[in-house]
Amino acid sequence: MYERILLPLDLSSPESQTKAAETAVTLAKGFSARVYPMTVIPDYGLSRVIGAYFPIGFEEMAETDARNALSDFVAQEIPADLLGTRFVAHGTIYQEILAVADQVGADLIVMASHRPELQHYLLGPNAARVVRHAKCSVFIARRDEEPVGRGDTTAATH
Repeated sequence: MYERILLPLDLSSPESQTKAAETAVTLAKGFSARVYPMTVIPDYGLSRVIGAYFPIGFEEMAETDARNALSDFVAQEIPADLLGTRFVAHGTIYQEILAVADQVGADLIVMASHRPELQHYLLGPNAARVVRHAKCSVFIARRDEEPVGRGDTTAATH
């Protein structure tokens, strides 16, 4: 049923990604599929004006850090026999996830989602955009301790 599972990861909060990784691995084992982990370095709107405030070599350092963090996470969470190609993308998060999904021919995307906050209802989180625009099935994995509800006022962990 599934052969290529894309696993987008927010490595700024690796502890929130563990459930998604566990879910992807379980599904990959059950379907003899490969897991394609990825992370996205967000595009902070680096125009020439804003880019002048970042140190020289910032993008290269960010990409190196992202590759290292992805390698570390993958080594801990994804068995080598299930591992597909790793990706580090740069740009708008949901657009890059969709582009890599198309590139690898993903038939499932497994991703974590932070607990919704008011700003997400107004702006739309990356997970919701991926669900809305993906050409394949999308599985959203929430951590067990994350309550969901309109009345919840606790701060989200990012």
